[in-house]
Amino acid sequence: MTAASAGSLAWRGDGDAGLTGGKGGAEREKPARIPRRIGSLLPAATEIVCALGLGDRLVLRSHECDYPPWVAKLPYATVPQVDPSRGSGSIDRDIQALIRKGLSVYEVDEHALKRAGPQVIITQDQCQVCAVPFERIQDAVERFLDPATRVLSLSPTDLDAVLDDMARAARVLGVPQRGEALVHQLRHQLDELAARVRRERAGPPSRVVTLEWLDPVMVGGNWMPELVAMAGGENLLGTPGRHSPVVEWEEVRQLDPDVLVVVPCGFTLDRTRKEAQEILPRLPGWAQLSAVQSGRVALVDGHHYFNRPGPRIVESLETLAQILHGWPREEGDREGEGDRSAPTRWEWMDEAGQK
Repeated sequence: MTAASAGSLAWRGDGDAGLTGGKGGAEREKPARIPRRIGSLLPAATEIVCALGLGDRLVLRSHECDYPPWVAKLPYATVPQVDPSRGSGSIDRDIQALIRKGLSVYEVDEHALKRAGPQVIITQDQCQVCAVPFERIQDAVERFLDPATRVLSLSPTDLDAVLDDMARAARVLGVPQRGEALVHQLRHQLDELAARVRRERAGPPSRVVTLEWLDPVMVGGNWMPELVAMAGGENLLGTPGRHSPVVEWEEVRQLDPDVLVVVPCGFTLDRTRKEAQEILPRLPGWAQLSAVQSGRVALVDGHHYFNRPGPRIVESLETLAQILHGWPREEGDREGEGDRSAPTRWEWMDEAGQK
C-alpha cells in the first residue's frame, strides 16, 4: 500500500467523509448549514467535494469532471468552444484566436444550470483556459438562479494554496472540521513521501524539466516546481507560484536535463503518448538530449494528475518519486475502495514506442 492510499480519504458520496487526523478528530456538523445541492464546474473541485463526503449532494459538474467515475452520470453545464481532440498546436491557435476576440474558451449551458438549481457553485479564476470564467458564472447565476446562490472561486498558485483552497471549500460547504482533517491528512502524506525521498536518494538530484504543453513548449509553473523539489529533483525551468511560461525549445536543449517529464495539461496518458511521439522527435537536437539517450523521458497523465489541484496531488508527488528514483510503479491509483478503473499514471517514452 502506498503513502497515497494508506490514509482514510473517502471517495464515497454517502455523506461520510471518512477523514481522520484533524485535531480531536472530525466534529459533528449541523446538517442545516450544509447545502443540499452543489454544482462543481472544475474537476479538482468535484474531487474535493467527494473527499469531504458530500458527493451525494452534487447535482452538476463540468464536461471534464470524471473522477470518481460515478460522477459521469451527473448533468454537465460547460461546453468547450474549441475541439479538444485536435493537436496541441491547433488547440493553442484556436484558444488564442478566441482570446483575441474577447471570447471565452468555455460557455455555460444556462438551461442545465437552471434545471440543476445548485445552492453553491465551485469554479476557478486561476486560468482563463481551464474553465468557464468566473464573471460568466456570476452573470448566469444572477440571471437564472436564486439570489442566495453562492459562487466559490478557487485560484491556487502554489502547493500551500492548493491545500488552503480545500479548507476554504469545506468552510463554504459547512463542513470546516472535515476540511481541516483532509488538509492535515494530505500534508502528512506529502511530508511522508518527501521524507522517504530524503532517506533513499543517492547522489546529486536529477536535473528536471517538466513540459506542460508541447506546441508551443510550456514548462511547469505554479505548484509543479515544488513537487519536483519534494521528489528530490532540481527544477530547471518554471517558478513556484507563477503561471506556466512559454519557452523556446532551444532553452530546454541548452539546459540538457537529466529527466524530461511530459505532462500536458488536460491530456490523458494516451493523448500524451500520441502528442509526444508526433512532436518531440522532430524538435532540433532531440535525439542528442541526455534524457533521451538515457531513456529518462517520462510520459504522464496530465489530465488526472499534476494539473488537477485536488486531493490526488499526493499521487502526483508519488508519481514523480517513481520517475526520479525508480520506486515501484502502480498499475493506476487505488484510492477508491475496490476501484480498478483509474488509469495508469505514467510510462517511459521508450516503452510507449513499443506499443
